Amino acid sequence: MGSFDVPLDDERTQLEAFIEEYRTEIESTLDGLTEAQVRRSLVPSATTLLGLLKHVTWMQRVWFEECVGGTSRRDLGLVQTPDDSFRLTEDDTIASVTAAYREACATARKAVADLPLDTVVTGHRSGPRTVHWVYLQVLRELAHHCGHADILREQILADQAV
Repeated sequence: MGSFDVPLDDERTQLEAFIEEYRTEIESTLDGLTEAQVRRSLVPSATTLLGLLKHVTWMQRVWFEECVGGTSRRDLGLVQTPDDSFRLTEDDTIASVTAAYREACATARKAVADLPLDTVVTGHRSGPRTVHWVYLQVLRELAHHCGHADILREQILADQAV
C-alpha cells in the first residue's frame, strides 16, 4: 500500500506512511552498488551515497532520541554537527551503515509509538516541540536527502554505463 492509499482522516497514519516510504527509498539508493561506488564523491561537500545514509541515521537519532527521548548527543555518542554526520570512517560499509540506519529507524518508531502528535517534547536545543513538529521535520529532511541520493545514484549509474 503506497502512502496515497492511507485514509485521509488519519493524519498520523499519513505522516508515518510518508516517513516510511522515504526511509525505504533512501536505503534503496545503495542497492546493487559497490562499496567504492557508495563512497564516491561527486560534489565538493562530504556528501556521498553512504554518507547520506549515515547522515539520516544521525538525523533520526537526533530527532527521536535527543529531541523526543531527552538524551544528549554526547550521551548518545553522536557527533555534534550535521556536517560531521556525513563523514565516513574506514570501518563504515554498506552493511554497517545500513544496520545502524535500520536500528535508528526501529528506535525512532518505538520512541513515538505511544505519544499523541500534540505531545510536547523538550529535548530540542531551541526549546519545546510537538511530536507532530518532529514528524514534519524528519519527513522534510528525508525527502530532501532522497532527492540528493537519487541524483548521486543516477550519476554513478551513468558513469558505470559508459
